[in-house]
Amino acid sequence: MAAKKKVKKGDIVKVHYTCMLPNGTMIDRSPENEPLRFRVGEREVIADLEKAVIGLKAGESKTETVPAGLAYGPYHDEWVLEIPKDKLPAGMKTEVGLRVELPGEDGKSFIAAIKHVSISSVMLDFNHPLAGKDLTFEITMLDIQSVKAK
Repeated sequence: MAAKKKVKKGDIVKVHYTCMLPNGTMIDRSPENEPLRFRVGEREVIADLEKAVIGLKAGESKTETVPAGLAYGPYHDEWVLEIPKDKLPAGMKTEVGLRVELPGEDGKSFIAAIKHVSISSVMLDFNHPLAGKDLTFEITMLDIQSVKAK
């Protein structure tokens, strides 16, 4: 009987995953009928998730904690800015908790969370919502496709 193949760099894999915060709060999971598919080594997912699947065989499961610095990065206090309301796009809703898209000077847009609203200004947090948080992934390997090099 042939040994089951193990995941290696370059393989295309399908996994079911659940992503949780250290306190057990689930923040994301793959839908039951729609596993996550990615090519290992192509940076389609966070690097430590790619590393975690290397060596797994189809049917195996693994739990891996990805430190904040390797997931969505550290939380940067300097990325929380107070912006005068008259500098915001006209008609923009300014309610605490909303995530808003703001145009940058170079034409790119930025996403920020509204943290505080006063009469004259809005406190915006430009950090990713998961910045500064370790993430725990429960991964089940479903399928491995080896891709021949060209």
